[in-house]
Amino acid sequence: MERLIMFAGSSFLTIVLFVVAVIVIMRAIRVVPQQHALVIERLGRFYAVLQPGLNFVIPFVDRVAYRHDLREIPFDVPSQICITKDNTQLQVDGILYFQVTDPRLASYGSSNFQVAITQLAQTTLRSVIGRMELDRTFEERDHINGLVVAALDQAAGNWGVKVLRYEIKDLTPPKEILHAMQAQITAEREKRAVIATSEGKQQEQINLANGARAAAIAKSEGEKQAEINQAQGHAAALLAIAEANAKAIRQVAEAIEAPGGFQAVNLKVAEQYIGAFAGLAKTGNTLIVPSNLSDMAGLISTALTVFKNQGK
Repeated sequence: MERLIMFAGSSFLTIVLFVVAVIVIMRAIRVVPQQHALVIERLGRFYAVLQPGLNFVIPFVDRVAYRHDLREIPFDVPSQICITKDNTQLQVDGILYFQVTDPRLASYGSSNFQVAITQLAQTTLRSVIGRMELDRTFEERDHINGLVVAALDQAAGNWGVKVLRYEIKDLTPPKEILHAMQAQITAEREKRAVIATSEGKQQEQINLANGARAAAIAKSEGEKQAEINQAQGHAAALLAIAEANAKAIRQVAEAIEAPGGFQAVNLKVAEQYIGAFAGLAKTGNTLIVPSNLSDMAGLISTALTVFKNQGK
């Protein structure tokens, strides 16, 4: 019986020792995820920052004091009332992007670096907007964001934090200011519409005048060209007639100089002479005839003599 009790006691002790060993091993092993960091304190003092991967610590001596996410973190900045340079209230809220770069400073540089960054962002934003008029705050959001980031990044370096960006989400003025701004925008749009309409009418008149001027010039140019073409055509016709007459005369002269040409001329003259008297007899009651009508051959000879002399 005593042996059984001793065996049971030794088995229980073995189990206890095994459980203690497992607990010690589990507490000695620390697996850190990627983009995370664990701050270890040994006996209440800072000891080390565990990097991602498998790490070993001393159980019951080392403890995980802080855990940090090293990724970029978006953080909403609560809405607040800011007063512009022209004494207009604006309700502003934004979002802040920061990243822990030094886990040790993030743990011991501030009791709560997120609250510190938030408060600093709000005070900096109030200061920046207080130096601007209302209209500029809507136009220069990027400038405001840059000033806030510069101020935060300078202070946050002591807290192991890098401020990456700050974005204003909403700028909300009072309802009265909104109505006034809407009325101003409406008036500006109506003004631009009136100006655009007048400029359109002015351009229309200019286009019509230019069109009429171009049409008149084109018409005068067309009439001028038509007259030139007509004159050139008339001149070409006269030239063609003259060239035809000259060609006909040359052909008659060549025909006369050809063998038998002179006899043909004698016959042609006689025919025309007789035809002329026949025509006079048909068209009138009175007929004037030469005194030597009986000497027809002599008349023809006289006419040919004149023709020869002119040809020479």
